[in-house]
Formats: sequence, C-alpha cells, structure tokens
Amino acid sequence: MKEIKIKQIVSKYTTFVTFVALVFILAILTRGQALTWPSIKTLIIAESVRAFASLGVGMIIITKGIDLSIGYVVCLTASVAASFAQIPTYESALYFGHSFPLLVPILAGILAGGLFGAFNGVLVAYGKLPPFIATLGTMSIARGIQLIYTRAAIVGSLTPQFKALAQTSIGPVTFSIPYLGIYVVIITVIVWVLLKHTRQGTNFYAIGGNAQAARVSGINVERDLLCVYLYAGLLYGCAGVLQAGRLGLANALTANGMELDAIAAVTVGGVSQNGGVGTVGGMIIGVFTMGLINYGMSFLSIDSYYQLLVKGSIIIVAVFFDMKKYAKRA
Repeated sequence: MKEIKIKQIVSKYTTFVTFVALVFILAILTRGQALTWPSIKTLIIAESVRAFASLGVGMIIITKGIDLSIGYVVCLTASVAASFAQIPTYESALYFGHSFPLLVPILAGILAGGLFGAFNGVLVAYGKLPPFIATLGTMSIARGIQLIYTRAAIVGSLTPQFKALAQTSIGPVTFSIPYLGIYVVIITVIVWVLLKHTRQGTNFYAIGGNAQAARVSGINVERDLLCVYLYAGLLYGCAGVLQAGRLGLANALTANGMELDAIAAVTVGGVSQNGGVGTVGGMIIGVFTMGLINYGMSFLSIDSYYQLLVKGSIIIVAVFFDMKKYAKRA
C-alpha cells in the first residue's frame, strides 16, 4: 500500500522529483560548487530569458498548438530593441545621430513580438493552417526581416541604461539578486493568474482538451487562439529586449535554437503535447531542469555538438512518456 502511494506521488510530481535528483547529482559531481550562490545566480541569469519564451510556447502547447518561430522572432525583437538603444554617436548605428528614450527600445521590441504573435494567431485561428506549418513559415519571415532590417550586421554599442535592465543586480554583493530573476518571478505570477484564475485561461485548457467540445460549450475558439499566440508573441518580445540588454548586442545568431530549448523545457515540465494539460510551475521547473542539464554537460566538458543530441533525445523521451501516460487515461 505504502509502495503504491510512493509511486503515485512520484508519478504526480515527476518534474519536481527529476529536478531535485539532478540538483543532487550535480552537487556531487561539482563537489558542492553547484549549490553556491554564484553558481545559482549564473543559472538564473542564463535561463531567465528562456523562461519568458517557454511560458509563451507553454500556453500555446496547452491549446494543442506549437510555435517553431520562437528563436527567430526573439532574434528579430532583440535586433529591433537594440537598434533603438544604440549610442547615437556610434558610426554604424542604424539610427545614427538619434537618441531615443529608454522606453522606446523596450516598447519597440515588445510590439514587434506582439505583431508576430498576432500574425501567427491569425494564420492558425482564422486561416486554419496547422500551427506547425504556419509558424515554420513565420520563422523564415522573421529571419528574413531581421537580416533586411539589420543588413546582416551586428547591432552593438548599446547605451549603458539599456544594458543595465538585464545586467544589474540588487542587494549585497555576496548575495545579490539579478533583475532578470525578478522579472521572471513577476511574469510567472502574471501567467499563473491568467491560466489559473481567469476564464480565458480555463478556455485555453478546454480548447487543448477538445476544441470542438469547447466551441459547442460557447467558447470563441478562434478569438482565444488568436489571444494565446498574441500573448506568446509579447513574451518573445520581452525575451528579445532582455536578451539584447544581457548580451549588449544583437545579431543574426541571437536566440539561435531557442525554440528547441523552450519546447524541450515545457515538455520536460509536464506540458502535454496532446493539449489541455500543464502548469506554470511545471514550465519554470522544466526551464531550470534543462538549465541544470546544460550546466552539467558544460561542467563535464561535453562538446556542444553532443549537447544538441542530448536535448533532442530529451524531447523524444519526454513526449514518449507523456503519450504513454495520457494514453492510459484515455
């Protein structure tokens, strides 16, 4: 009886148990260095931008959709934001001689993300295109616009005020908390409230569970699908702004492969590819679980090429067990 209960608890909290197990393994491998505050702070900084993207695509997957355009949309929004945050006297600045208030690059980046999200939403909700095909197309469009807009050049020499958004911390030097971590907490709470305590959040789960049944019950499926892609786009915009600030530049390689990381993170975090299942807590734990795996592989000096193999395998294994888990319930 006790054994069955333990199995049920482990099954219910698989994501959290996996995360704790990885922490212990990493702590042993690094002889405790992984649990020091500087290491934890590094992990928070490294994964915070990815957390924004993961929350966005996590909501989409809950509605049984997918978004492959994440990486290049984040790349585009980072480039747009960076272009308005360049030092005006920088000779290669896209807007040479023009100085913009700090709010302009932030809003420009978020707006660019929102527009792309809305475009994805229109294609999926009203154009009835499969999300995979629609976002595959917008991925290429975003990449093309980024290259045209920046003339394939690096958008650098950003103002210190803009970089400070993502590069500074608060608190005592020995235990300072990065602003990026605070942003993640704020946006996590907002998304949690949206999914858990609003009618629209409930609609997202209903659409993912059975879109036809949701429509019959009075839910405006097209409108809510448009909204979920729009919200995700706004989050990608935030991710792009913070990524540009964190790196101090943007180029065609910014956020390269982020779609793989974000989808892997939320899948590991328990968001079902079958739709209708997933929690905000699971998404965030998934992000940091993938971060721990990346950190561990880097610590063990595993080549970055092999790291891609590991990430791809994690997605396949996670989806395999996800399908088996929910096939039993069906």
